[in-house]
Amino acid sequence: MVAYDEWATLQIEEGVKKQKLLALENLISTGIIQREETSMEQEIAGQCQGRFHLADVMYFSKKGCEVVAEDEVTRRFSSEELVSWNLLSRTNANLHHASWQLTVVWVIGILFRYCLLMPFRVCLAVFSILLLVSATTVVGQFPNGRVKCWLSNQVQMICATLGVRGLGGLVHFHNRENRPQEGGICVANHTSPLDVLILASDGCYSLVGQAHGGLLGLIQKSCMQTTQHVLFERSEMKDCHLVRKKIREHIADKTNLPILIFPEGTCINNTSVMMFKKGSFEVGGTIHPVAIKYDPRFGDAFWNSTKYSMMTHIFNVMTSWAIVCNVWYLPPMVKEEEEDAVHFANRVKAVIAARGGMSVLPWDGGLKRKKVKESFKEEQQKKYCQIVIENGSVGNGNVC
Repeated sequence: MVAYDEWATLQIEEGVKKQKLLALENLISTGIIQREETSMEQEIAGQCQGRFHLADVMYFSKKGCEVVAEDEVTRRFSSEELVSWNLLSRTNANLHHASWQLTVVWVIGILFRYCLLMPFRVCLAVFSILLLVSATTVVGQFPNGRVKCWLSNQVQMICATLGVRGLGGLVHFHNRENRPQEGGICVANHTSPLDVLILASDGCYSLVGQAHGGLLGLIQKSCMQTTQHVLFERSEMKDCHLVRKKIREHIADKTNLPILIFPEGTCINNTSVMMFKKGSFEVGGTIHPVAIKYDPRFGDAFWNSTKYSMMTHIFNVMTSWAIVCNVWYLPPMVKEEEEDAVHFANRVKAVIAARGGMSVLPWDGGLKRKKVKESFKEEQQKKYCQIVIENGSVGNGNVC
């Protein structure tokens, strides 16, 4: 009996060792090192003990090295790394070897996607654009009234649905009783221009954005013939007061379609929700949050606009397996008394992130193309000064 117990104990210990080795090999193979996230207050305040230490500089040096290796912001501007290969482009640079059986399956998948799926999708997308242009031209000749409004909504929803199918979209809508109502503001996280098509296939919206040229400009002009949209020239987009004024005038009329806004201002890779611009939360009105979550296992919906053009992105989407998406309509929200626009925007952002299973980041999505603002640097400096002051270093001459 004693010998059996010893044997069982050894087996358990060997099993634990094997699990630890497998976990370590997995971390090494994926190139991901898990580290505990601690705040400045936890790391520095516990060491100060009422004195200023020159060693505090090591905290900032360590954080700088970590950011150079991998920071939590710039990786949101590249495609999400998948745990397993989906037979599309590789997302893990450490994986180089594939068996010949898997290679055969991959080649068959290429033939299926490029020779069968893509031609069908291209034909459907072209048909939807031609239908939109011709139908809006006809409906635009009708006198303003309920008939024109109803026809316009039907045309746009049908064309948007065809467009989603043409891009291989498979969308699941949840809680449709919370869909945005007339005179409201719909805000959602932003991953791709597909977001607009997906939402427009289930309801009609007035869009807020910059006027474009080319194919996108043609679609915008067609929609403007039958629906009121808030479009701006590039020079006007920099005038925040003018933008807020036009939005406020639009939502003042409760018969107008709800406005669709993406407060992040840029496309994020659908793993997190970044800072919401406060402008759309200053105009008043009811906010209708919408959470959009894509399944990257079937296709990458994220548009990396710094790396790919619009046409390249559409080509990548059309040659993927599918664009599987879940959309949650969340209960409407209004700004509370004595709540400023920034706190209201953060509250809406937190609700969207929680429903979509995404992390919340305080950083501005504009960091994709711009440098960090001086205000962010000053905030960290003030936080450190506050730690030193609270520990009694200043004024006591306690310096090591």
